[in-house]
Order: sequence, then structure tokens, then C-alpha cells
Amino acid sequence: MNFEALRQRVQRAELVVAVRVEKTRSSWTTLSTVWRTGWTPLRIITVGLAGGFLAGRLEPTGLGAKVQGARWLQMIGSVSSLVASTQAAFASIQAGEAADTAEQAADKVDQAADELPRQAPAATPTASPPVRADTDAARQPQPAEAATDLSER
Repeated sequence: MNFEALRQRVQRAELVVAVRVEKTRSSWTTLSTVWRTGWTPLRIITVGLAGGFLAGRLEPTGLGAKVQGARWLQMIGSVSSLVASTQAAFASIQAGEAADTAEQAADKVDQAADELPRQAPAATPTASPPVRADTDAARQPQPAEAATDLSER
């Protein structure tokens, strides 16, 4: 084989590898998404109970008494985290419903505002208090006025 034929084979092989890498990434993304959505609370509980049953059946009887207290603590911790995740899921569902309700209310307010005739506010002369030159000139600005370089004089 000459050099040009070898170079073309290498380029084809690199292209095949690049395509397979992209397919693998796509498949991995799909698998991870399906895996996460597949673990519903009922399935987690079922697998936990089945695993616990199998572990209890396969455990040697001599070690069972020594490790039993630690297992109870581990089970309590697992159940408490399951309850916490269930409560978090319920709270997120409620927050989503509240956001939908707020969005609907905002849409109704926008519709009501659009239905009102647009009227220019009546120009009312505002009377400013009389300015006394001797006290206003000597008055120091308040901290908020000094910070924003604004004065109400």
C-alpha cells in the first residue's frame, strides 16, 4: 500500500470513531434520563424491601445479633430521607401550581388593564412649600441624599 491509501484509511477510521463517540454520548444521555425518571418512589421502596429481605435471608446467623442495631439506624435514616424527598416533591408540585395560578391572575390583570380606556392623568398644579433661604441653605443633606447626590431642596 502506498502512503495516500493508508492516510485515507486512517481518516475513515477517525470518522467512524467520531460518529460512534457521538452515538455513545447520545445513548448515554438517553440512558441516564430514562434511569432517573424510572426510579419512582414506589419502585425505590419495592427494591429496598426486596434487597432487605434478601440480605436478611443471606446473612449468617452469628453476625446478625451484633450488627442489628446499626441496621435499624441505617433503615431509619433511609426512611427519613425517603420521606424528606417525598415532601420536597410535593412542595415542588404545589409551587408549580401556585406559579400557574399567579400567571393566570397576572394575565387577567393585563387583560383588564387593556380593556380600560387610556386616559391621560389630569394635570394638577402642585404647590410647593415656600422656601426659606436662611434655613435651607444652611441645612446639611441627609445621608441618603449625600450618597446619591440628590437633595430635596
